[in-house]
Amino acid sequence: MKKTFEVNNLKDLKPVAKFISELSKEIPHFCLEAEMGAGKTTLINEVCTQMGVSEHTSSPTYSIVNEYKTDSGKSIFHFDLYRLKNKGELLDIGILEILDSQEICFFEWPEKILPYLDEKFVNLSIEVKGPTRFITLNY
Repeated sequence: MKKTFEVNNLKDLKPVAKFISELSKEIPHFCLEAEMGAGKTTLINEVCTQMGVSEHTSSPTYSIVNEYKTDSGKSIFHFDLYRLKNKGELLDIGILEILDSQEICFFEWPEKILPYLDEKFVNLSIEVKGPTRFITLNY
């Protein structure tokens, strides 16, 4: 299936985040494809807010992964794989255990995680056209 949202301002992210939150109950892994500065982290922050994360969320640019807890105790993992040097680093941070947990995972720069995703995942792309973002989910 495929769904596209047109986002012209930050309040337009709320229905996108709500949709992702609902979809994550069926498919917990999301691969985000977009150019730098397109709004990947901003979208993930809104999803975290919708799912009851009260702590500060930010891009894991240097740490590779951030884990957030929802108010119900579930984990959300946010990966930024841009600086990943090799696949061994993923194994070092416990990627296999994280994937097996079926907790929600967002992967920025997902081409590095694809060999480990043998189950169904959501391909989420953000296309920038002027001030408008087109967020498309293929699932």
